[in-house]
Amino acid sequence: MRLSYDPQTDSLYIHLTERSSVASDEVADGVVLDFDQNGALVGIDVQHASQHVDFSRLLVDAMPFRALEAA
Repeated sequence: MRLSYDPQTDSLYIHLTERSSVASDEVADGVVLDFDQNGALVGIDVQHASQHVDFSRLLVDAMPFRALEAA
């Protein structure tokens, strides 16, 4: 899983997998689910993210070893 935040658009994208999305469904105002060709959830797009998430309190619980080696 990977999180991407764009401060210019105030959007948060939660990448659940690296597969490409082929379909989307807005399930709530400003929340879009992205699906792959098999209908599996691949990502979540949250618009106006700073209204829903306090980024100053974001904590890293665990990190894969691969990511630590690259740092």
